[in-house]
Amino acid sequence: MNQEPLPAALAAYAGAGERDAPYELLAEREDGTVVRCGEIVAKAHAGDSDRAGLAVRMRIAADEALAGVLLAPLHPEVGYLGGRPVSLWPYGAPVDPERPEDAPWEAAGRLLAALHQVPVHRLPGPVPPMRGPAKLARALRRLSRATATDAVGGRDGARSPDGARSPDGARSPDGARSPDGARSPDGARIPAGARSGAALVPGPAEGRSAGDLVRAAARTLPAWVRGEAPAPRGGALCHGDLHLGQLVRGPGPDGGWRLIDVDDLGIGTPAWDLARPAAWYAAGLLDTGAWVRFLDSYRAAGGPAAGPPGSDPWPELDLAARALTVQTAALALAKSAENRRRLEDVERLMVESCARIASLPPDLEARAPS
Repeated sequence: MNQEPLPAALAAYAGAGERDAPYELLAEREDGTVVRCGEIVAKAHAGDSDRAGLAVRMRIAADEALAGVLLAPLHPEVGYLGGRPVSLWPYGAPVDPERPEDAPWEAAGRLLAALHQVPVHRLPGPVPPMRGPAKLARALRRLSRATATDAVGGRDGARSPDGARSPDGARSPDGARSPDGARSPDGARIPAGARSGAALVPGPAEGRSAGDLVRAAARTLPAWVRGEAPAPRGGALCHGDLHLGQLVRGPGPDGGWRLIDVDDLGIGTPAWDLARPAAWYAAGLLDTGAWVRFLDSYRAAGGPAAGPPGSDPWPELDLAARALTVQTAALALAKSAENRRRLEDVERLMVESCARIASLPPDLEARAPS
């Protein structure tokens, strides 16, 4: 008997068993498959998900303390389909990639500030850890597997962006613009029309493979950031994977923006939730106006992770931004090796940023940014 494809099975699950239910495939990646059936969205989470942790995360998303911040599930219980955890959600309209001028950076800042100020002791528990460091560790392992396979296959490997072989041998462009609606290697949507930064790679990187540069950048991070040691105690409730694709218009009369995707939700360093926009800004992928709107909105709403209004945010954000840069570059190189394709402009910029990070002295302290 042929097994029903997962998207069709998800559609039937969302339709209370209705076979051949019409659906729209929203995402199909190794970390999850998502379909829309009318006003219902069904998600099959990764098969290796922490099921106990996911159950708690679902209950947190349904808790009144997160009303107006997280999109609440239709049911707080996790279902199962073909051995994979499944959740059901109301449909929310996503950010329009064709209208970058309408990107809700202010709303993202306000929602993160509210999330970071939720009293953790009042939530259903035990609240699991935020999965940011675990995702970085996973990306580095994937890079090692992909480049090891590459080496066995006899490929020369990627050279550093200035020395100038990428996995396809192409030279990195300078001043290129990212394609509208493009996604970074970890699935995060890059703002349409984002500017790209200059390919400024320090001299000592010359001749080193891109994989070596990313691993060298990772070694400048503390062990807990790489997922190799327990994170410092304390922290706040964090989303763990913030980007514009994680915002939708909520149902109901207000139609306000809500955060979605609770797979990485948990207690951790709140600076991690600002790290991707910060890394994009540092690499030249996010323009100054958008960055300032996001940062000012977060601070004005009482967000604890970036210092007081008017202060320099980088002492608080630098470590997490470097971690997200390494994660994104590791995934970029892994996917380019696995698929035998060239690095895209955005991906090259993140590898180039790792070359700069690799030139910094190691940050070996166990401290966490706020």
